Amino acid sequence: MSVIADSVVRAGNASQAVLRTSAVSSARLQTRIVSGSEWDHTIAGFDEVCQEQMHAFAATRWPSVVQEPMLFLADGDVVGGALVMVQKLPLGLGRIAVAKWAPMLRDAARPDADAIRASMVEAMIADYADARGMMLSVLPRAAIHTDNRDYERLVARGFKRGSELGFPDRYIVNLRLSDDEQRKSFHQTWRRQLTKSEKVGLSFERAAPEAIEDFNRLYNAMTDRKQFADYSAYETVPALMSIAVPALRPELFFVRHEGELVAGGLIFKAGDRAVYLYGATNDKALPLRAGYFMHWHIIRWLRDNTAATWYDLGGTDGFQGLHQFKKGMVGEAGVIRPVPPVANYASKPLAYLSGAGAFAARDAMHKVRRAIAGWRNPKTLPTQRRDAGESAE
Repeated sequence: MSVIADSVVRAGNASQAVLRTSAVSSARLQTRIVSGSEWDHTIAGFDEVCQEQMHAFAATRWPSVVQEPMLFLADGDVVGGALVMVQKLPLGLGRIAVAKWAPMLRDAARPDADAIRASMVEAMIADYADARGMMLSVLPRAAIHTDNRDYERLVARGFKRGSELGFPDRYIVNLRLSDDEQRKSFHQTWRRQLTKSEKVGLSFERAAPEAIEDFNRLYNAMTDRKQFADYSAYETVPALMSIAVPALRPELFFVRHEGELVAGGLIFKAGDRAVYLYGATNDKALPLRAGYFMHWHIIRWLRDNTAATWYDLGGTDGFQGLHQFKKGMVGEAGVIRPVPPVANYASKPLAYLSGAGAFAARDAMHKVRRAIAGWRNPKTLPTQRRDAGESAE
């Protein structure tokens, strides 16, 4: 595996293109750093596109970090990409390059997908670790298969195990089932609760983006009621809902009871894996079982209106009740799979020590913050066993 050429080409302010050519096995790739607008328009058609890799999301979530949207091309055609975030370390100790849920393939089913992915990683190493002396930190997404081959290949390439989530499991529903097959897949208790929800007069609707203010009121009232500190990226919602790329704009769904809004969901729908971003309910939703009703209809809508194969419900933050709810929905046809640890690579020992030390300090800070939150509000403490997220298969 070798970088066979290194050249720089400027292509105007629109793309601020930087071209470099690398080769891995039979895959010959060029890389091009583009503008945020061009990036979001391009990745909208990727199989592996996700919210965290959108420039509109990342620039709002991490405004002080330099965003480098990097496209990979083979024979002039875009085959993949990675939004790399370059962050300065404290005390002028250097910089780290972070790629979350990346690199992404445009066509995950192409025969040479593994070679393309390996070549993308190699190009990132050549640029960020070798040429610029940074620690490169890559976080692949949760795999559908039992083994996370993307993470295993990073380790085989020399990446070292880094930070990991306390409760890493993601709960992933199979969307490509008929109504009867889907209901049979649900665990018995989940299916029984869904049936009860269908008898209390609930209605489901797809809402226009302009109705996000109704969702905001429901969400804010819910967080006030539960008194949980919100560490999510909810501040990015306005940017997501106003994005100029319709395919990347989340879908908004509501459940009403006798005309009153009782539950809502915000769903990322692009690519091969739809994602449940945010949900909100009022105090009437639980006895009405509105969550069961809403997710059932979201699953059906995604199946009928998108190309997604899977519906990622996210994690649990350590709450046993949420684990039971999501596990029942995943059912027999879905999977429960962990997000792998972060994989870190550096060509120079000092770069690795500085980057790994920064991550360790951040993890320690988050641990203290969670402990303080638990002391202030015991309801925020995890109730789920760490081995509770067994496979749904």
